[in-house]
Amino acid sequence: MSTFTSNTSINKPISEVYAFLADFNNHQKLMPENIQEWVSTTDEAHFSIQNMAKLSLKIESRIPDQEIIIVPTAKPPFDLKLKWSLSFDNDHTNILFTIDADLNMMMKMLASGPLQKLADHETNSLTEILS
Repeated sequence: MSTFTSNTSINKPISEVYAFLADFNNHQKLMPENIQEWVSTTDEAHFSIQNMAKLSLKIESRIPDQEIIIVPTAKPPFDLKLKWSLSFDNDHTNILFTIDADLNMMMKMLASGPLQKLADHETNSLTEILS
């Protein structure tokens, strides 16, 4: 299993950050430009990655003000789990975004860079939107 992480800290209450992330409709704002055909509900999102693959994801579990776990609804090119972990420290919400991907050696060479860029892009976008 390969793990890609990115973290940020936002000067907002944890409940506000959690409420934003708990609704999949908001996640489109976090995605890079190569994400197309986005369709979402509060719990699921379907989209395509330009010139690559179509993905369907769902929020598998929510622990209020702590954690959101996202998994594929259809078989992706490789097993995948996304997790948003939240904690509150003084007046800041600390956010850790983790992508766990089961990559074989070839996929690891191809996908490691883009998956790390995705993790960084999502946390940077979240910081811009909520700051």
